[in-house]
Amino acid sequence: MEMDLNAQVKKAGFFQRLKEFPSKLKEGVTKRINNVQKFGKDDPRRIIHSLKVGLSLTLVSMLYYVRPLYNSFGVSGMWAILTVVVVSEFTVGGTLSKGLNRGFATLIAGALGVGAVHLARFCGDKGEPIVLGIFVFSLGAAATFSRFFPRIKQRYDYGALIFILTFSMVAVSGYRTDEILVMAYQRLSTILIGGTICILVSIFVFPVWAGEDLHKMIANNIIKLANSLEGFEGEYFPSSEKSTSKETNSCVQQYKSILTSKSTEDTLANLARWEPGHGRFRLRHPWTKYLKIAGLVRQCAFHFEILNGYVLSDVKIPQDFISKIQEPCSIMSKEAGEALKAIAKSIKTMKRDNVSVTKHIEKSQNAIQTLRIALKTSSPETEKDLLEIIPGVTMASILIEIVNYVEKISEAVEEFSGLAHFKETPDPKVSPELGQQHQLLHRGSVKPVLEGDNDEEENNSSSHVVINVHDEQTPTTTNGKKVSGVEKTRVDVV
Repeated sequence: MEMDLNAQVKKAGFFQRLKEFPSKLKEGVTKRINNVQKFGKDDPRRIIHSLKVGLSLTLVSMLYYVRPLYNSFGVSGMWAILTVVVVSEFTVGGTLSKGLNRGFATLIAGALGVGAVHLARFCGDKGEPIVLGIFVFSLGAAATFSRFFPRIKQRYDYGALIFILTFSMVAVSGYRTDEILVMAYQRLSTILIGGTICILVSIFVFPVWAGEDLHKMIANNIIKLANSLEGFEGEYFPSSEKSTSKETNSCVQQYKSILTSKSTEDTLANLARWEPGHGRFRLRHPWTKYLKIAGLVRQCAFHFEILNGYVLSDVKIPQDFISKIQEPCSIMSKEAGEALKAIAKSIKTMKRDNVSVTKHIEKSQNAIQTLRIALKTSSPETEKDLLEIIPGVTMASILIEIVNYVEKISEAVEEFSGLAHFKETPDPKVSPELGQQHQLLHRGSVKPVLEGDNDEEENNSSSHVVINVHDEQTPTTTNGKKVSGVEKTRVDVV
């Protein structure tokens, strides 16, 4: 009886699952489609890159589809398709890096392989495989060892790998074939064709520049750090009028993505160095300076990570001590955040804004002096009072260190702006008309001493030059009329 009941339950469960299968299948398919759409909307360039790879494969397939091309290259046309699959990268720098590495490595390794085969044939039938084995061992080991060098690992690792592969294939296959030159020519030609098609499509069809991504990433990281600094006041010094909210908390946490961005920055900087000049970026753009700025931003973010620990801490600090340090700390965090925003805007627009950045940094430095005075006047009387204010003093010292890092970031960006040829931002306090009038502040004339004038100046102890300088003063307004002051000065240069 129980067995019949269990069978009926299993049968009913099976039919129930079978009945629900279409709806679950529809739900699963819909969910995955939505995920794909969201993934594509997050960065539409991914879809464009996929289409570009498809276009490159279609173009290079003509080596097989077109009879004259197939008669010229034969089955070696498959190397062009393989090259497109391997070389195609998301950014122009990545494609150029792999394409040029593959092209030059194939050329050098092919030439050495052909030379090794011809040299080995002079050693006779018995000595040829031995000599080829020695060449393969020596060059393969040397090229593999070279991949451990940091500079080669960073920029030419793929080229070294292709060198090992190509040389070994040419040297080994050349032992069994007599048409080694024809084979090397066909493979080299098809690889160059595939690489050239990839590079041209990558550059001229909706290009994705690694340098531009790096530029935007550094500016956005600085903005994230600025938002975290500005949100610090609301987190550490919450007031009744301005209570802590989820929005403030999310602003404070924005710095966390900076802590893990080093590998991405290094990769983008390395790829950007392969790219030609484009847009606002010149051919010899100082890409390595981005890494210096990014390092300072990351160190500042690490300090803020420590500072955030005090924000989340449950340790209670005396309210009278908090009231003394609240105002200078709030000014420091706010002005440092504004300075970082001005720096980020300067990087994004590639225009110098030294006036605004310096103004905010000076205000934060003045707040540091005020904070130090407040700390000196808050000397604890007992050991218990000292222990209670230690977390607050530590927090203040970390905030001071963050402000100092903001100043270092400003100096690094100032150095970078000179190398990157940033445009000068005009001072809004000076009108364009006044600026034109003061392009030449001094006008004058120089009367040199000629040889014939010595007789006229017998009474003088030495010759001299007369310089008349006309100083233009700032236009003033008198009774509604503009008066341009002009002063004439005579200077005798002996």
